Amino acid sequence: MKAHVAKYPADRSRSALIPLLFVVQRERGGWLDNPGVNFLAKFLDLEVTDVWETATFYSMFNLRPIGRHHIQICKTLSCKIMGEPDITDHICSKLGIKPGETTDDGKFTVTMVECLGSCGTAPMMQIGFDYYEDLTLEKVDKILSDCK
Repeated sequence: MKAHVAKYPADRSRSALIPLLFVVQRERGGWLDNPGVNFLAKFLDLEVTDVWETATFYSMFNLRPIGRHHIQICKTLSCKIMGEPDITDHICSKLGIKPGETTDDGKFTVTMVECLGSCGTAPMMQIGFDYYEDLTLEKVDKILSDCK
């Protein structure tokens, strides 16, 4: 964590907040909990509310436990026009969950998110840090099969 802080001027350690939120999230099992946020606030000499304000603003930070495969489906206009509703329905039907839920075995969580920045290849989704674009129902079946 000190290596991240060292990338910024000494009087701007706050700039390391987002990279360190990723570190804390990874180390806490894929989500941000109170002990992790409290630790980070103390480490960066910030108020706990400062850390939570940032964590709750960005959709890439998880505020509750998630499945091993976190499927984030883009729900913004380009993806919606290009078939996102059918993709979402198909994924949720196959997994037996609704957006915002995790499968009983803890393998999958489906989350609807704002633009993932790949409008030219809509519809798209992200699993972990990997993008899956130009989705079709057949591509989704292959992707889900590869995740199991």
